[in-house]
Amino acid sequence: MATGKIGVTTENIFPVIKKFLYSDHEIFLRELVSNAIDATRKLQTLFSFGDYKGELGELDVRVTIDKEKGTLTVSDHGIGMDAEDIDKYINQIAFSGAEEFLAKYKDNANNIIGHFGLGFYSAFMVSKKVEIRSLSYKEGAKGVQWVCDGSPEYEMSECDKTERGTDIILYIDDDDKEFLEQARIDTLLKKYCRFLPVPVISGKEQEFKEGKYVDTDRDKVINASEPLWSKKPNELTDEDYLKFYHELMPGLEDPMFWIHLNVDYPFTLTGILYFPKINTNLDVTRNRIELYCNQVFVTDQVEGVVPEFMTIMQGVIDSPDIPLNVSRSYLQADRQVKQISGYITKKVADKLEKMFRDDRPAFEAKWDDIKVFIEYGMLTDEKFFEAAKKFFLLKDVNGKYYTLEEYRTLIEPEQTDRESNVVYLYTNDKTAQYAFIKGVESLGYNVLDMNGQLDQHIVGLFENTMEKSRFERVDADIPERIIRKSDDNKAELTAVQLDVLSGLFRHALPEIPNSNVIVEFQATSPDAMPATMVQSEYMRRMKAMAAMQHNNPFYANLPDTYSLIVNTRQPAVVRICEESAKALGDKIQPILDDIARINKEMEEARAKARKEKKDAPDLSAKEKEVDDLREKETKIIADYSSQQPVVSQIVDLALLQSGMLKGENMTEFIHRSVKLL
Repeated sequence: MATGKIGVTTENIFPVIKKFLYSDHEIFLRELVSNAIDATRKLQTLFSFGDYKGELGELDVRVTIDKEKGTLTVSDHGIGMDAEDIDKYINQIAFSGAEEFLAKYKDNANNIIGHFGLGFYSAFMVSKKVEIRSLSYKEGAKGVQWVCDGSPEYEMSECDKTERGTDIILYIDDDDKEFLEQARIDTLLKKYCRFLPVPVISGKEQEFKEGKYVDTDRDKVINASEPLWSKKPNELTDEDYLKFYHELMPGLEDPMFWIHLNVDYPFTLTGILYFPKINTNLDVTRNRIELYCNQVFVTDQVEGVVPEFMTIMQGVIDSPDIPLNVSRSYLQADRQVKQISGYITKKVADKLEKMFRDDRPAFEAKWDDIKVFIEYGMLTDEKFFEAAKKFFLLKDVNGKYYTLEEYRTLIEPEQTDRESNVVYLYTNDKTAQYAFIKGVESLGYNVLDMNGQLDQHIVGLFENTMEKSRFERVDADIPERIIRKSDDNKAELTAVQLDVLSGLFRHALPEIPNSNVIVEFQATSPDAMPATMVQSEYMRRMKAMAAMQHNNPFYANLPDTYSLIVNTRQPAVVRICEESAKALGDKIQPILDDIARINKEMEEARAKARKEKKDAPDLSAKEKEVDDLREKETKIIADYSSQQPVVSQIVDLALLQSGMLKGENMTEFIHRSVKLL
């Protein structure tokens, strides 16, 4: 028997392994099974080169539990080790046998999982003692046993092992007895090892007899040794892809399409990504892409490996160029990983473009389901944005689809304003904004249907990247003014008419919480609405963005600002204007004259003080006089307005059209409507 100390640089290597080598103790099983697969693949490679002349026999990896002894054993029939190998690869920590093996067989040993270094020592995270029993493939080799209790000391001796390969026997710690439960081990094997290239056996198949499950004599094989992504696309059918998808994602409906990844330069990458059906509200489950390294499960936290917007896809990615045991920050900074991410972006964009060009009707049929994904990608990935512009679709309220180029060609003749901007009109609620849609359509304009959660953001992106373009929601202004092609048709009102009408409509406005309403007058068509309530595109967009970001209190806390645009050519408004001026003109005109006189006196006093370089005069008495006159004017108009139900009816109609008439105000409107009938 030989004894010795493991070649490490610190006496405290095992506490480090137990606590810090891996983030999760369960990883030990992945490491040990991976090493067993590695040893098996090495033997296959040696056999193919003629360097091993013996029989291969049954090549599998077995995981065996002995609850009485408290052991978990991982066994293989691979290359095995002799005393020299154990001294080199086990006693000298962090020297990877796979690295040396790959150097010799680098052109053919493509499936060696390897380069783990400390992988074997992960066993000590859950074990109070670890035993190795191994017999090398080398002719004349003798069995060797190695035992270590988690200290740097070990014992190594010959043993009576007669079968080629290695048994790793873990004496499980009292705190980790969960790893002696068959169900727990099977769960971990299915998570980490279900696609390994060598059969992994754990326990026996069961069948239901006499009210309970009992073991049969058939070995339970955990993994599928030839996963779908390892095959060539031309060997597979749609049924193969769908079957594999439902194995990965049981219970989900069929995906809309999939992408088979297969690249060998400048990095090696295989995999299958599925595009699931998702809701337009982006309420999706992430972390459904599994990352593998030579068919060994690594993680489903793939941020940094795939672009962020593709984390809503599902499937698998397998690359030996992505290390098994690294931090997320390493993945995000690694140049090779960035290349892989860029390749996946291009592959997905190419697939979408091909779908669009090969069968546009089918692509349009899928558009509402995939739009949110494409918009998310365009908003977060500049390269994807450039690629996606070729197949991005805009849908109008009539359900017709256009590419960006097609739509601009369609609307440019009619929807170009006086500053040569092409104006894209859109609605985010066809029902609520129906009247506005019909209003602009009557002028020959087309309206886009943009009701998705990300549409507001994509509108901003398009405005920033498309020359001479702007987007306006259909209720941002009255139809005649939403695309300004010339000077507005300003209302021609006398000072008395302007003051009286402004006062009448302001007084008729119900209280709208946290809002300011500006009354404007516009001479539009006699057939148009008597009044329309609108909100500017800019303010609405700023507040919407602030509400989503939760970090822009300035816009979020601003009151909503609306404009009540009164049509001075509409017959009812014409009648109100004439009747109110006649009823109030003799009362209002003297007040306006007095206000004008006092304002002139105050301005003359200020001008005189400036000319004589004196302090500004005290005009508080005159200012109060003006305030009193304004208050008197307001009361006269308010008293008159309260006797004019048609004014209130016009205001409520404008609010109703904009979806702003609710509760008590709606009830009052209904009662008034009945009386007017």
